[in-house]
Amino acid sequence: MKQAFSKTLLLSAIILMDMLAGMELDLFVPSFPELQDTFNLTPFLVEGLLSINFLGYCLSLFFVGELADHYGRKPVILTGLLVFIAGSILCLFAPFYSFLLIGRFMQGVGIAAPAILSFLIIADTYPLKKQQSLFAILNGIMNASVGIAPVIGSYIALYFHWQGNFAALLLLGIVTFFMSLFFVPSYPRVEPKETFSAKGYVNIIKSKPLVLGITHFIMQFTPYWIFVGMSPLLYMGDLGVSLKQFGYYQGTLAFVFAMGSLLFGLIVAKYDQVKMLKVSGYMFIIGFISLGWVAFLDSFDPVVITLAFLVFVIACIVPSTILYPVLLELMPRAKGRVSALMQGGRLIFAALGLQLAGYFYQGSFRNVGLIIIAFIGLSTMTLFTIVNRRDIMEREKERL
Repeated sequence: MKQAFSKTLLLSAIILMDMLAGMELDLFVPSFPELQDTFNLTPFLVEGLLSINFLGYCLSLFFVGELADHYGRKPVILTGLLVFIAGSILCLFAPFYSFLLIGRFMQGVGIAAPAILSFLIIADTYPLKKQQSLFAILNGIMNASVGIAPVIGSYIALYFHWQGNFAALLLLGIVTFFMSLFFVPSYPRVEPKETFSAKGYVNIIKSKPLVLGITHFIMQFTPYWIFVGMSPLLYMGDLGVSLKQFGYYQGTLAFVFAMGSLLFGLIVAKYDQVKMLKVSGYMFIIGFISLGWVAFLDSFDPVVITLAFLVFVIACIVPSTILYPVLLELMPRAKGRVSALMQGGRLIFAALGLQLAGYFYQGSFRNVGLIIIAFIGLSTMTLFTIVNRRDIMEREKERL
């Protein structure tokens, strides 16, 4: 009974970490138009608040992965949360745009630890079959948070302005810190202890299966964040969507992914995973075609654009659940660094994609859509390549 209660508290702490990681971006995104007016910013500078956050996250990830393999998970998580709290305070009281940039950078640096290490706590504790189920459930919870965040953020911005969103992130960061402090155990490190060296990353890069898997996750992740980052300017700035309505458009994508992940977590062990990955690949192709057609027509209908992108979002559920734990098991003693490379690479390309989309944005979906479908095409090719790689898929079968 006591052990079950301890695991419940641990999972509660992990859920809070995932919620914070999911809401850290989407909660304040509805404030973009107000921030643009308040600080007299161009679309490029507004998108900079996302890119600088991704940059901080990315730079931190490589140290987080290394430190977590060397010193353990808990101390790195607590340190990251303290940095996130400090960055949130700076954003909340920012008098100038430069202060917002620094605060967003610190939030990105700090959120990296709980974002990737929460999953590693699961990977350290459970066998692969159970990991996939829990990853699906945690993905669902995190993306439910992402889904509800724009709705909550829209109403907070409506009544408390942009400062209210940063105050909410600050409060959630403080609660997560104390939950992690009291309920995340200090797991003993596996001996011999991993050496604190960049060579660990070199060994990962030399692994062709891991490089392929990491590349796929980067290509799959980037379209979503380009869409999320550009949608406030597109939907509210040029398509006439109100602040109240905006949260529902963006929230629908994350909510569908969340519910799909939760349901898939219940059935993941019952079906042939290779076949499910192939079905996802075909859905990627459908998403590529539907978004390409909407971009070609240069649609100004937010419902049409959202539905076209929803196909790709649904297609991402299965690969995200199945492949992530499999790739971690390809190099078990360097899970922190493998996870860091996956997360860091995704954020680098998301930041570059956002800046590229912001630079070519001309008040419609066309240019944004063309950039998005380029990444979807690459994610489709890498997924089918993974499915045909025995050194990856046979490892998945051995671990089940």
